[in-house]
Amino acid sequence: MAERWTPDSWRKKPIQQVPEYPDRQALDDVEKQLATFPPLVFAGEARNLKKQLARVAQGQAFLLQGGDCAESFAEHGANNIRDFFRVFLQMAIVLTYAGASPVVKIGRIAGQFAKPRSSPTEKRDGIELPSYRGDIINDVAFTPEARTPDPRRQMDAYRQSAATLNLLRAFSKGGYASVENVHQWMLQSVSGSPQSKLYADLADRVSGALDFMRACGLDLAVDSTLGTTDFFTSHEALLLGFEQALTRIDSTTGDWYATSGHMVWIGDRTRQLDHAHVEYARGIKNPLGLKCGPSSKPDDLLRLIDVLNPDNEPGRLTLIVRMGADKVGDNLPPLLRAVKREGRSVVWSCDPMHGNTITSASGYKTRPFDLILKEVRSFFAVHQAEATHAGGVHLEMTGQNVTECTGGARAISDADLNDRYHTVCDPRLNADQAIDLAFLLADLLRKERAAVTQPMPAAAGL
Repeated sequence: MAERWTPDSWRKKPIQQVPEYPDRQALDDVEKQLATFPPLVFAGEARNLKKQLARVAQGQAFLLQGGDCAESFAEHGANNIRDFFRVFLQMAIVLTYAGASPVVKIGRIAGQFAKPRSSPTEKRDGIELPSYRGDIINDVAFTPEARTPDPRRQMDAYRQSAATLNLLRAFSKGGYASVENVHQWMLQSVSGSPQSKLYADLADRVSGALDFMRACGLDLAVDSTLGTTDFFTSHEALLLGFEQALTRIDSTTGDWYATSGHMVWIGDRTRQLDHAHVEYARGIKNPLGLKCGPSSKPDDLLRLIDVLNPDNEPGRLTLIVRMGADKVGDNLPPLLRAVKREGRSVVWSCDPMHGNTITSASGYKTRPFDLILKEVRSFFAVHQAEATHAGGVHLEMTGQNVTECTGGARAISDADLNDRYHTVCDPRLNADQAIDLAFLLADLLRKERAAVTQPMPAAAGL
């Protein structure tokens, strides 16, 4: 039998990717104070998301999950949040209309502050300091003071998350997300690109369809399904003390929920079965994500699924595959076959970012757009071959006009990276590249739907 779960039972387990706080008393004081703060999200919202993800697991919808690599205190502002939301809405309308698929929308936002690192320290010019682990832990500046983990930063992360959620709720439910505004979502930075023409043509078709619906008597101001949208938040549950402080009992069900975000995921570096991050995640009722990298093995994955989703509940668990463009064709099929064979209900999502990171000739960490597209195409091809559902994508992206990933319609080169390389951690798709990818996904979804609905050929002689 599994050990009894409590919000702090993870503290008895081995743990990876945790910072060393020099002042333990200050850390305890911050966590105790956070435990008195209001929840950021509510259990009913998390249950709603789980229901929508259940449709994805059953092949009836598509998951679009994306946002910043690591949110920044310095770049927090209404304009940045609005521009991210605008490009996200553009991608969603492309997938919904051109791909003929309902879209579940989840942002990597309002909580995506902590980052796992390949090394606990970083060395520059002979000086070795702790690695930057995200603004919730320390600062990106390369000084001893900045890199020392500071628990007070958790308070700033909570407040920024609350402010971000407040604005996102206003955007999604206050009329901005209405499909009547489909033309107004276009970002100035995208204007004049090939994607802007494609998107404008699609927006014209959407507007024409809305005109037809009005002529039939539909009042768009009344029909909330067209005037608002559901938008959920997610982040990697890495800093478990922060997560524990915001883990609360739902008064209507008696279940425990993480109220730091609607969905949380376990990273590829912290998915050890007997370690702290899996222990924490198994006890909360939120939808969960699990990153699956090249080292994922079928038997290990099945054991993790049994622990994280013992009731085989549709929508509970999303497997976020991050193999790399050249590995997904070999590594994904055994996982699909094992999960399918055992009858496990999961959402399969493609993260084409993390397995395709390289260092450019100029020294920048980047991701070639053609490799990102290649992994997405391979992901869909494998699912089609295995008769399973390619359920979603998980992207690091921004509404800012950055030059961090090479390639795309504007052909960002190695020499261009220096122009607007703003990320403090990993390279992100800009708006152009994100919309370009959305059109590719829409085409793949149409082909998947056609393959599913195509009648089987008659047997010879009949």
